[in-house]
Amino acid sequence: MANNFWQDRSVLVTGATGLLGGWLTRRLLDRDASVVALVRDWVPQCELVRKKQLEQVSVVRGDVTDRGVLERALGEYEVQTVFHLAAQTIVGIANRNPISTFESNIQGTWNLLEACRRSPSVKSVVIASSDKAYGDQTELPYREVMALQGRHPYDVSKSCADLISQAYAATYDLPVGITRCGNFYGGGDLNWNRVVPGTIRSVFRGERPIIRSDGQYIRDYLYVEDAAAAYMLLAERLVSSPELTGMAFNFSNEVQLTVLQLVQKILDKMGSGLTPDVESHPLKEIRRQYLSAQRARELLDWAPEFTIDEGLERTIAWYRGMFEEEQSRVGRPEIVL
Repeated sequence: MANNFWQDRSVLVTGATGLLGGWLTRRLLDRDASVVALVRDWVPQCELVRKKQLEQVSVVRGDVTDRGVLERALGEYEVQTVFHLAAQTIVGIANRNPISTFESNIQGTWNLLEACRRSPSVKSVVIASSDKAYGDQTELPYREVMALQGRHPYDVSKSCADLISQAYAATYDLPVGITRCGNFYGGGDLNWNRVVPGTIRSVFRGERPIIRSDGQYIRDYLYVEDAAAAYMLLAERLVSSPELTGMAFNFSNEVQLTVLQLVQKILDKMGSGLTPDVESHPLKEIRRQYLSAQRARELLDWAPEFTIDEGLERTIAWYRGMFEEEQSRVGRPEIVL
């Protein structure tokens, strides 16, 4: 694909103020795209606001459950590429509030796809699914040919959204590509109950990081800048290689870590002698999840740029900058290292 693919290209990003949305929008702006951001809530600490990059995009205020807002945005801005990232992404919240999760993740996806179907300018749509869509499988790693069989609320929401996306591709020839990734991490994640930002904040505060489980749950962890690059690559390839329409792609660095191993890596990199507080609560989550990225390597020629260690180092540096900025503004005590 030509290097100027994104220049002046009209791109809609839902969920632009989230972790991945912020880094993706920044990358699109660097490539001279014309970005339209669907924003529901004002998040003053998010990367786009802190770096004043939200001032460089066209902001549409609204929710993915409102199809009228989506159709207006796609039509008035003559959107060519859509990245659908907006979702309720926290497993624990999904268990407590399944209906709001289903509305956001399932209804929001079909609204977005239907709006795209009715918008002739749209040439590629990237839908953010998840490794959770696979549910509990007897064989690992997850491969794209496996059935989607989520059982818990968040997993079910992703299985449903994924299948609906496939239906729009198969029935209406909508140029949809589906991403299935593990747990994103990186600077800008403000969901402090997630293990990476929560652990980093605990160390800065001189507090023991909390692990809700027994620490032995196995996951994929993908650095957010690698994820943003993967999403953009898939969007480009949907235009140049229409035979990819309807296909799902796992994106993973194919390194599996327990939660405890990940927390220890962070503690070591921050030079902390703190020990985790392992609460050992039973969780209604799948115990072992990890992905094969073979299809992405072979069909998209994709590979991650950052190792887990490099990604964690960049992430820690981002939060150090954020906390130091906050302390200089309000005169708080120095961070503990």
